[in-house]
Amino acid sequence: MKNLQLQLLLALSVITYGCASKSETASNLRDSILTIPVTELKPQKTDLHREYVGNIQAVRNVEIYARVKGYLEQVYVDEGKEVKKGQILFRINSEEYEAQLAKAKANLQSAIAEAKGAELELKRVKLLVEKNVITKTEVEVAEAKLAAANAKIEESRSDKSNAAIHLSRTEIRAPFDGVIDRIPQRMGSLIDDGTLLTTLSDTKAIFAYFNVSENEYLEYVKARGKADNREAVVELELADGSFFKHKGTIETMEGAFDEGTGSIAFRARFSNPEKLLKHGSTGTIRLTNTVENAILVPQKAAFEIQDKSFVYVVDKNNQIKTRSFVPRSRFASYYVVKSGLESGETIVYEGLQGLKDGATINPKNVSMDSLNTQTNKIELTAR
Repeated sequence: MKNLQLQLLLALSVITYGCASKSETASNLRDSILTIPVTELKPQKTDLHREYVGNIQAVRNVEIYARVKGYLEQVYVDEGKEVKKGQILFRINSEEYEAQLAKAKANLQSAIAEAKGAELELKRVKLLVEKNVITKTEVEVAEAKLAAANAKIEESRSDKSNAAIHLSRTEIRAPFDGVIDRIPQRMGSLIDDGTLLTTLSDTKAIFAYFNVSENEYLEYVKARGKADNREAVVELELADGSFFKHKGTIETMEGAFDEGTGSIAFRARFSNPEKLLKHGSTGTIRLTNTVENAILVPQKAAFEIQDKSFVYVVDKNNQIKTRSFVPRSRFASYYVVKSGLESGETIVYEGLQGLKDGATINPKNVSMDSLNTQTNKIELTAR
């Protein structure tokens, strides 16, 4: 009887121990499932900022050359100064050209007098012919001399005009309002025809040229509904990281893509009333395109293997599976999905280290709206 009781107690102990072990095992399994932040992908309107290196040029920028030879007699302006249209900038010694003009004037007067004499001679010869004193051939000779004298007048007038032009070119004036660049020549320098005197820039407005790839060009055109050159607003980031206070507009683009680079040049125009921007400087052009129904993936939710992008997708049983996707653009905090992921799917947001395909997780939902709040707003800048 005692043995029977002992056997029953032993059996109950084994059963109790087995149940306790199963309960402990289940508890350990539950504890081993990681709690991982996840987020649901939702389409949303997104402003995408793309940045390009911009080459800044004045709307008007001309090199001013000497057009006559001589000594630089006077420099009326200094480098970096503003000048007005018609203002005299340089003077080249004019004595030689004044003498040439005086000589041309004298030659013209001489030619006029000579033609007058030829005209009187023709009248005299005609009178003699009428009286049958000389033959008619003498009239033809007199007419030829008068024609030659008149031609000499035209030649002398042309010489006078050329001399006056050369004399006027000894004074070099500003062709428009602008700012003077470097002046390589100084007073007393011997100037040749074609010598560079300075450069004049009109910087009240500036052009910014930047190159756009074919894909980005198509994105820009599609964002505006049709392939035209309607004005689009752009911003200019300066070398110190600040943004230029005046926004610009895209005015035009080139008619063909560069075969070497596969890009096309855009031209934006900026107002520059404070004259802050200078010809030849550089900046970063920020072009904004609005994308409707964009699917965004936080970069911390993605990982790369052999130049391909992947995420962990969470199914209805809270199991994770790797999924490759193709990003349209890569940004500071997000990818914009081109293909591979759909709206409504849930992906692991962070904590990717140690996760394996097929593992079960305890998902902790993080809304995309809260992520956007953390990053202020979805205005993304391309790299």
